[in-house]
Amino acid sequence: MKLTRVGPVIAAGAALCLALAGCGGATVDDEGGGEKGGGFVNIAINPWVGYEASAAVVAHLLDKELGYKVQKKTLKEEVAWQGFESGEVDVIIENWGHPDLKKKYIDEKKVATVAGSTGNKGVIGWYVPSWMETRYPGITDWKNLNKYAGVFRTSESGDKGQLLFGDPSYVSNEKALITNLKLDYKVVVGGSEATLIKSAQQSEAQQKPLLFYFWDPHWLFSKIKLSRVKLPPYKEGCDADPKKVACDYPEMDLDKIVSTKFRDSGGKAYQLVKNFSWTNEDQNGVANDMTNNSMTAEQAAEKWVNANKARWQAWIPK
Repeated sequence: MKLTRVGPVIAAGAALCLALAGCGGATVDDEGGGEKGGGFVNIAINPWVGYEASAAVVAHLLDKELGYKVQKKTLKEEVAWQGFESGEVDVIIENWGHPDLKKKYIDEKKVATVAGSTGNKGVIGWYVPSWMETRYPGITDWKNLNKYAGVFRTSESGDKGQLLFGDPSYVSNEKALITNLKLDYKVVVGGSEATLIKSAQQSEAQQKPLLFYFWDPHWLFSKIKLSRVKLPPYKEGCDADPKKVACDYPEMDLDKIVSTKFRDSGGKAYQLVKNFSWTNEDQNGVANDMTNNSMTAEQAAEKWVNANKARWQAWIPK
C-alpha cells in the first residue's frame, strides 16, 4: 500500500486467464444485470485482510439483499486491473492510489472508472513496536536510523539493518528511500501480510527489535502499540519519479474501481458498490474477527451486517 500498492506486472494476457481459473465466465449483465436476481458480480480479492473484510460485507449484501451471485477472484493488484480489460473483473473494492494504473485503464483504455471513496483513510509507512522508543531514543526519526542500523541486523540483511517487507506484489518505494536517504539498510521480503504480523507479534513478546513496512487501517494496531518512523514529509509530487523518492507516503482516501461495463450495466449491484462507505474502525472489526476470532469472511461480514442495519440500509438502492 502506498501511493500505490503493487509492484511490477505479475502477469498479462493468457496468464491472467490462468490466475482467474478460466476466462469467459458470466458477467453481471448476463441475466438482466441482476435487477431480478440471478446476475453475477466478479470481485477481485487482493492479498490483505482489510481488503477481504470490505469485499466480504459487500458480497454478503449483494447476495442476501439483492440476489446476486458473487464470484471472488484472488488476484494481485495489477492483475486485477488487467481483469477490467478482459471482462473478468467487475470490482476492486479497495484501491490504494495507483495513478499509473488509473492512467492506463481509466484515462487511456477507458475500461475502468472510479466508483467513489470507501470511507477508509489509508496510510503506509515504516513502523517499530512502541517499546523501542524508550530503549532506543530517537528511533522514530529517520535521521537516527543509521545510528541504530546494527540493532536491526539479521542473517538475511548481512551487515546492514533489516527493513522487513511483505508481499512482493505490493508497490514499494523502500529501495529508493534507502538509497536516496543514504540509509545503511536492506529490504528483506517476508513474502506476505501474515509474515509482517507474526514478526510484529514476536517482537512484542520477545522484545526483539523490528523495523517493518506496514499500513493503517489494520486490526494489529488494536493489539500492539506501533510507532511510525518519521520520514521526510510528503509533498505533492515528491514521489513522481520512483527512482528519486525521498519522502514519506501520503495519507490516501481509498477508493473503489469498477469496470465501465459494470458501471453501465450493473444496475443495483453497481449502485450498492458505489454507495458502500465505512470507517477504518468498521473494517478493522471485521478483519479482526476473520483473523483472530475463528470466523470465516462470511461469518464476520454477517456479524457486522446484523449489528449495523441502519448503516448498510442506506447503501441499498431503492
